Amino acid sequence: MKKYVYMFSEGNEMMRDLLGGKGANLAAMVNLGLPVPQGFTVTTEACNEYYADGKIINDEMKKQIDDCLERLEKLADKKLGGLDNPLLVSVRSGAKFSMPGMMDTILNLGLNDETVDVIAKQTGNRRFAFDSYRRFIQMYSDVVCEVDKELFEAKLTELKTAKGYESDLDITADDFENTIIPQYKEIFKTQLGRDFPQEAKEQLMGAILAVFRSWNNDRAIIYRNLNGISHDLGTAVNVQQMVFGNMGDDSGTGVLFTRNAANGDNHIYGEYLINAQGEDVVAGIRTPQKIAKLEEDMPEIYKQLVTIVKGLEKHYKDMQDCEFTVENGKLYILQTRNGKRTGKAALKIAVDLVHEGLINKYEAMTRVEPDQISQLLHPNFTSAALAAAEVLIEGLPASPGAGAGKVYLTAEKVHEQAVAGEKVILVRHETSPEDIQGMVDCEGILTSTGGMTSHAAV
Repeated sequence: MKKYVYMFSEGNEMMRDLLGGKGANLAAMVNLGLPVPQGFTVTTEACNEYYADGKIINDEMKKQIDDCLERLEKLADKKLGGLDNPLLVSVRSGAKFSMPGMMDTILNLGLNDETVDVIAKQTGNRRFAFDSYRRFIQMYSDVVCEVDKELFEAKLTELKTAKGYESDLDITADDFENTIIPQYKEIFKTQLGRDFPQEAKEQLMGAILAVFRSWNNDRAIIYRNLNGISHDLGTAVNVQQMVFGNMGDDSGTGVLFTRNAANGDNHIYGEYLINAQGEDVVAGIRTPQKIAKLEEDMPEIYKQLVTIVKGLEKHYKDMQDCEFTVENGKLYILQTRNGKRTGKAALKIAVDLVHEGLINKYEAMTRVEPDQISQLLHPNFTSAALAAAEVLIEGLPASPGAGAGKVYLTAEKVHEQAVAGEKVILVRHETSPEDIQGMVDCEGILTSTGGMTSHAAV
């Protein structure tokens, strides 16, 4: 009988073809004894069979998913959809080769009208519980059911404007429970003609199917074409116990690189947000703090984090891109992977790793891709031009080079004008992975929110 599903503890880092890069690295970190939330991986083979069988999950896959879910529930001492101690999970894609933001993720799965009340009482934090539920409704509606997420964002903006709130953090538990969530559920029902699903296992299977489906979405196909990745590999699906960075001021979430991804300098480089979930950082929804400030806010967490990620760098013998969450003062590592980097950084990191004795010269040469060499030839401003220029505004320089062109506000318009021979700049409030065609076609990208580690920058 073919094995379609592996607990993290059953895998290892050599199983990238089967478990995907994320699943293999999660297995490796669990085996290293690092603080990783437990879970299981549905394999790339299962994804390929899903497509071969006409986009269905066969009975054996379902049985193995149920079996591993039971094992996860025992490890967590929680039950998905249970009313005594509800388990919430994330469902994330994970192909063999890293494709940041190109496929789909669902967080807070397992919340419904009953479990949200249980979690509110358990945590004593009603705002956290209902904030998590509204996030789940929006994400599930968008990713699984393909309801336009802007419909939900419009309701959030409408509420903030009506009440004079400056940010999402000003929204109260009552706002979420009595205004936003009923509005979100009404959007779902209006768009799809049915109520938002309350049965947790139905939610889980819908999410797994959606991640498989996202392997062949437009942005993933464009990304694979750009990066020479085969379309036949399929994606794994990682189901992982949720930990929460949005439980208050002793919680947070962030992304960091073990070296500077822009210039290769050997120092921790990244960003984080207090009282937030991971998508807030990587999607560029809020502008985060620099990782160095975490040392002031949570010195013990920062020290533990640096020790872990530098250990991972030595283990993988390469610069790492890590996601982490702090829940009520406890650190969790959610993933690690070899970090994306600029051409300048690739050269410096490769040379430095040789000098540090982690790799040899041959390995160093294979670490620098041809397109990274071409990056070194990107246009830049001369010192004289910069000195003479009138500075209109300053921002975060997330990517190397300089660009000039006409401003357009949608990826579709950028693509249309670029095809017509125009040089264009994509300007957005924040970018999303759906913008990838416009990001490829434009001379440069300018956003009003987001940071150095959001998907647009990476």
